[in-house]
Amino acid sequence: MKAIKIILAAGVVTFGIAAGHAVPVQAGEQPNVLIMGDDADQDSIPRNSRVFNRVLAALSSEMNAQGFNIYDETALTLDDYAQGRTRRTDAELIDIARTIKKTPIDVATIFTIYANAKKMSYTTKIKTRITGRLLNVRNGQRLGNFEVELPMADNAPVDCNRDCILEAVGGNAKMLAQDLGVVLAKKLDALSPVASNAGGTTTNGSASGMETAYSLKFSGFSPDEITAIEEYMVAFSGYKHHRPVKSSLRTNEYWYETGSDEARLNRNLRRMLDHLGVEGRVVHSGDTFSVEKIGLNRKKRN
Repeated sequence: MKAIKIILAAGVVTFGIAAGHAVPVQAGEQPNVLIMGDDADQDSIPRNSRVFNRVLAALSSEMNAQGFNIYDETALTLDDYAQGRTRRTDAELIDIARTIKKTPIDVATIFTIYANAKKMSYTTKIKTRITGRLLNVRNGQRLGNFEVELPMADNAPVDCNRDCILEAVGGNAKMLAQDLGVVLAKKLDALSPVASNAGGTTTNGSASGMETAYSLKFSGFSPDEITAIEEYMVAFSGYKHHRPVKSSLRTNEYWYETGSDEARLNRNLRRMLDHLGVEGRVVHSGDTFSVEKIGLNRKKRN
């Protein structure tokens, strides 16, 4: 075990462990955001409404203007998912966000639009509000809930028909969506690398402000090798917390929370194998890293 500690001490630069200096923030480390509409509630505005499209466009534009990477759901799901579906469940939305392969999604912004028109003898009162939440699609953590609405009901003509009501709701919803975009940008900014490193320090060399959870699966390693692997895992840049999920003589699985990005974690796992002096393969898919030891039959020579 002493030899392992010496290797770790020598590998400060290799694994990006904090050594008294802040890690430079890379522009590409902002979270990738997918904006999705939740219209499962029959009282909400459906996804195929022009009101929905106005809100989606306003939210996307505002958050993009604040510097976040906003991706279009239709563009990312055009080839592999059915298009035009309405009244989708939470389970469907989350599964889509997690399994998109073209661009890994970090945060799903899921919103719902509600509108109510009450006809009076002298006018039509229209209320509009938008509710929703920010979801870390990797570990399911809620990053914040939000709701915006007009302080007072808006007035429309007493004979306001369906198209008239939709226009009134659309105008209000667009304005609310713009305000909502500012609120969301502030919430996400608190999780961004720039915000987390504003004080000039990092936590264990973390290069990202938003914690992400992965499943790390190790197969074919001896108990002594697993002990060494756990020491390396703690030393990786961005390390937050880990917890054993399954354990046997040759298979071990961990819940691993980190502020590091996928590319850096993948690289660290490969370098770890080099330091351990074992042959192995690292396979990454979604939020799972599988590390498999390749057993070699070394014949003894006289």
